[in-house]
Amino acid sequence: MIEAEGLTKVFDEFCAVDNLHLNVEAGSVFAFLGPNGAGKTTTIRMLTSILKPTSGWARVAGYDVVNEAPYVRASVGVLTEQHGLYERMKALEYLDFFGRIYHLPAEIRRKRALELMERFGLQDALKKRVGEYSKGMKQKLALVRAMLHNPPVLLLDEPTSAMDPQSAKQVRDSVEELKRDKRTIILTTHNLPEAQQLADRIGVIRRGRLIANGTFSELSRRFVGEPLMEVKFTHSLNGATASLQGMVEITATGPDWLRYRTNTPHATNPAVLQKLLTDGAEVITLSEVQRSLEAVYLQIVAEDEGKTNDSH
Repeated sequence: MIEAEGLTKVFDEFCAVDNLHLNVEAGSVFAFLGPNGAGKTTTIRMLTSILKPTSGWARVAGYDVVNEAPYVRASVGVLTEQHGLYERMKALEYLDFFGRIYHLPAEIRRKRALELMERFGLQDALKKRVGEYSKGMKQKLALVRAMLHNPPVLLLDEPTSAMDPQSAKQVRDSVEELKRDKRTIILTTHNLPEAQQLADRIGVIRRGRLIANGTFSELSRRFVGEPLMEVKFTHSLNGATASLQGMVEITATGPDWLRYRTNTPHATNPAVLQKLLTDGAEVITLSEVQRSLEAVYLQIVAEDEGKTNDSH
């Protein structure tokens, strides 16, 4: 649904996006992570035909972002960091105005507006002027605007920033819903737990270069290591460490727990459990130690920093 090859954008002598390759499948969520100034917004602007690439190409919903720009814009809903909301208008008037821009029939644009406003809990603020909305309400209204023409692709820039926890959950639930509708979503965010929850694939961009791209599981293995398992015992280890020597790589132990690494958990874990029980150990749980996207992200950036320093 979204493809890019060698996508590059240079401003004067500054390379904002450097030879980016991207492939986002239909009906999936791709989280685009990176520090401010890394090239995320410039990439989004090229994918929405706002900026023309210096070199390379991109297609969105099958349309070329340079040669078929009107079709790209019709296929994409965009939530940007700067909403550009018309604050003197009432919300329903504002959405009707945008619906006309998208050439939606009057009945359809009103129906879509009312459905979306209700979905995001704004049904009681339909006749309020946008300037009276709170920051979180404005964010939700901008998301409604992005979805008004029912686009197959959504590009969401920090969709839950400035929202209270309940509103942010509504937006996350909606993203999950949109994914089930086979809609394709690129999400830029600094909220790493949110990215980990929503994304099928994660890309990390730094200094204009895409330095990592994969599922959370793939990136976790590559940058943090093989899965880490933890066994908890009723009272104490009772010789469990010695029992497993040579069988697995034990990385840490405590009074009543131990951890080991394995690249074949489906085969190793049953064998470990059987060995421990045969040797009389009283096991409470055997489970994978949950790893966070934050730890993986920091490791990706640290490794790239090391490569950059080495090249200098």
